[in-house]
Amino acid sequence: MNISFIGAGRVGDILSRALYSKGYKINIIVSTTETNGRKLAETVNAEWSASYEFSSIDDLIIVAVSDRSLQKVLSEINCSPDTMVVHTAGSFGLEVFENSSISRKGVFYPLQTFSKDRKIGFDGLPFLLEASGEEGYSLMEEIVKKLGSVSYRIDTESRKLYHLAAVFACNFTNYMLTSGKRITDLYHLPFDLLKPLVEETVNKAFEMGPENSQTGPGIRNDINTLNKHRELLSFDPELEKLYNMVTGSIFGYYNNDK
Repeated sequence: MNISFIGAGRVGDILSRALYSKGYKINIIVSTTETNGRKLAETVNAEWSASYEFSSIDDLIIVAVSDRSLQKVLSEINCSPDTMVVHTAGSFGLEVFENSSISRKGVFYPLQTFSKDRKIGFDGLPFLLEASGEEGYSLMEEIVKKLGSVSYRIDTESRKLYHLAAVFACNFTNYMLTSGKRITDLYHLPFDLLKPLVEETVNKAFEMGPENSQTGPGIRNDINTLNKHRELLSFDPELEKLYNMVTGSIFGYYNNDK
């Protein structure tokens, strides 16, 4: 199977390397940023191009670009009608292909956060798939299986909801960790001391359910502790505002029927 990529960012970089390591032929890396494109192409023994013109040898084109440029990129692709084209965005479905001439299309969405130069384990990683035909599903499921990952046939609306849930569970959680680190950094305290607490919080959430695992002064409405925390946060009004908003939301969620 010959696979080409459009995009040499985080997702394109990690996916192309993973597929190359599993024996797939990576044909072309298309990137408007020549430096990144050439570097990735060399890594996976592919050619670099800035053109959206593809030959008939491509079985699959994976489009891993930003959400804001996705529709424009898809509309400019010129490939064989036998080539399947898929995108990796969680917040779009097949409707984003409406201005393109692509006949075989799909969504190849890995439910994971990617960072360059960080090795990602693909074993058990969920891929949420959507395709315009059964052959497309079979092709993507074969790839997912080869990666050691798990495929799920998910429609557009359900995938959008998973993407939204992922923003809360991943992006917002990471921002909360950033906020915690700002506090420890300000007072020259080691952030790593929080690691066992964070790991237990996540493990407990998936074992017991996060709604059954909440602790802390917010759920108890412990006014004395809350006020002490507000005093300590006086150095940053925005962080204090965030603390009050989240604390109020926690208390409201667990006490709205009381």
